[in-house]
Amino acid sequence: MTSQNEQQQQQQQNGSSPVPKRARAAGNVGNRVTVVLGAQWGDEGKGKVVDLLATSADLVCRCQGGNNAGHTVVVDDMEYDFHLLPSGIINPKAISFIGNGVVIHLPGLFEEAEKNEKKGAIPIRSLSCQVAFFDFHQAVDGMQETQRQKDSGKNLGTTKKGIGPVYAAKASRSGLRVCDLLADFDDFSRREGVMIKIFDHTFACVVCTLVRQEYSERIRPMVRDGIYFMYEVLHGPPKKILVEGANAAMLDIDFGTYPFVTSSNCTVGGVLTGLGIPAQNVGEVYGVVKAYTTRVGVGAFPTEQLNETGELLQTRGHEFGVTTGRKRRCGWLDLVLLRYAHMINGFTALALTKMDILDVLDEIKVGVSYKMDDKPMPYFPANMDILNKVQVDYVTLPGWKTNIDKLRSFDELPVNAQNYILFIEKHLRIPIKWVGVGKDRESMIRLF
Repeated sequence: MTSQNEQQQQQQQNGSSPVPKRARAAGNVGNRVTVVLGAQWGDEGKGKVVDLLATSADLVCRCQGGNNAGHTVVVDDMEYDFHLLPSGIINPKAISFIGNGVVIHLPGLFEEAEKNEKKGAIPIRSLSCQVAFFDFHQAVDGMQETQRQKDSGKNLGTTKKGIGPVYAAKASRSGLRVCDLLADFDDFSRREGVMIKIFDHTFACVVCTLVRQEYSERIRPMVRDGIYFMYEVLHGPPKKILVEGANAAMLDIDFGTYPFVTSSNCTVGGVLTGLGIPAQNVGEVYGVVKAYTTRVGVGAFPTEQLNETGELLQTRGHEFGVTTGRKRRCGWLDLVLLRYAHMINGFTALALTKMDILDVLDEIKVGVSYKMDDKPMPYFPANMDILNKVQVDYVTLPGWKTNIDKLRSFDELPVNAQNYILFIEKHLRIPIKWVGVGKDRESMIRLF
């Protein structure tokens, strides 16, 4: 029999030591957040999935991006358009929280809040956005796009909302935060002038409207210390916490189709840094996938259909950007792209949206693998020149030629529609939890 001291020495030699009971108890994870992320190039229908989950949520959060994102939610024939506000703001029982990873255009925030409050949405109740941005960031964004077009004959296809310039100011440590606005306004104005001069050195004659002091008083009641707020929520009484990602995996600044991407991390890592929460508090991660693929602006798009099929998808799907009104490019579903998005995000389940758009097709193709010079490519290429040249291998499935927008269960779906869903599940090895078959709130079939 060994003594207690001998046991401790033995455990230390083995690289382990006893953990006191109190320390084990203190390691309680607390509440976990449910995350909804786009799995393609955006516009997948995240707003509808968030709206579905937000009806029972206590807290709905935005963690990154700005008003370059757009979500449309239809409730009782009332259409809501969201750009900065979390879609869950429709739920009067939920607190809506905008985290530090979001960049805020203050006039845009106030305008959007007023517009949606008139439709019945509740006011924004809490925000901790780290960076505020202003009209001149939008002006600079437009000038940069014009300069790119002039220099290289193509631009990035940004929304010209100023998102890139304000994240650049943040990275260069010359940006201004909401907490600065609420402190000494004279110092805020001085620093604002310095920031404008920095941009004006590159882009002469930047016309802008300065931030008014009234903004600080208007926004003050909404602002919380985000880290403390989230910690209290995570470690307080049981709550359902929902995180709504803006943009999508293939627009992520690190993992997307660079340089034709957004300026923030819209994959799961952005949830942690955009809300100031640890990884252990992330629970379910739902990826939202359109039943085909769309993309706004320029950039590689291997399964794009520049033909009658692409036009049909664009017309039937009403594929226009919520923020810009630009036509979306359309093509077949790309499983290589989705596998790549899953590698990064670790989706626990998927929501497959807009299945009804495929109702009229005799046959439906699905991209299952890439080749380069007739040789299999086992990974999703990081270089856009290579992605532009890949050859896509397709599997052709029969269409169902039936309207499915009124159906409300998997068993009611035509066999070929069921097989389309099962084919995607089998190849991605991710369960599909919801299937969207129409525009209305009720048009989401839950599979499990």
